[in-house]
Amino acid sequence: MKIGFIGLGIMGKPMAKNLMKAGHDLVVYDVIKENVEEMVAAGAKSAASSKEVASECKIIITMLPNSPHVKSVILGENGVLEGACAGTIIIDMSSIAPIVSQEIEKLCSAKGVKMIDAPVSGGEPKAIDGSLSIMVGGDKAIFEEVYEILMVMGASAVHCGDIGAGNTTKLANQVIVALNIAAVSEAFMLSTKAGVDPIKVFDAIKGGLAGSTVMNAKIPMITEGNFKPGFKIDLHIKDLNNALETGHSVGAPLPLTAAVMEMLQTLHADGYGQKDHSGIAMYYEKLAGSEIRK
Repeated sequence: MKIGFIGLGIMGKPMAKNLMKAGHDLVVYDVIKENVEEMVAAGAKSAASSKEVASECKIIITMLPNSPHVKSVILGENGVLEGACAGTIIIDMSSIAPIVSQEIEKLCSAKGVKMIDAPVSGGEPKAIDGSLSIMVGGDKAIFEEVYEILMVMGASAVHCGDIGAGNTTKLANQVIVALNIAAVSEAFMLSTKAGVDPIKVFDAIKGGLAGSTVMNAKIPMITEGNFKPGFKIDLHIKDLNNALETGHSVGAPLPLTAAVMEMLQTLHADGYGQKDHSGIAMYYEKLAGSEIRK
């Protein structure tokens, strides 16, 4: 099947490569030329614009940083809607504000273009091995039509409700992840300051109730001082901002989310916005004057 793929960053590039490995033909576009060249070298066809991608493909995947980027790529000049015909399916796998997904889908629908929101969780490692968790909002019939495509990139794909439900689910995911990293950082700083080896603490508690996928993924990075981005602090700031705005709009209290947001904003101000979100540990290290290291 020929699939358009727009957005070839940390997440999008390996997702696109997995689609090619599964035998799909890809037409790709990204504003960063080097990303496109890498995909072309792997066998993809390049397009000069999002409009051109849409003119060649009936299924288009977008994987972009935030709401304004998705609006520009789909609705803007030389965007997807300018090149798409009725019946085209857009799978927006970006993590954006639910209300923006709803706004874009309404405009797509007016042209006969179908759209679902399908953000993912798992970071770069799971994008590479094709085991992402995919949360989907939109018409269930469209979800079922593209399910096999989604499962090339993910270990699971769950239909969560109407358009925007995928991104609402992703916001809940991002709240849990951020708070979990903060809790892990706080707890392991406690053990470090008390003189207990953090690796032994990790080995002792990872199989119990405190154990989590987040702790398993992030403690090895923190104890090695490896904050190479799998998911950047600045992107998590974007997600928590969307969560707080959505919470305010629906009347959901998010006091812990607000507290972790301030930690992330401090790290951004200190120049760490492009580091991995496991860098929340650096906030605690700065306060304590100690590092959590093995």
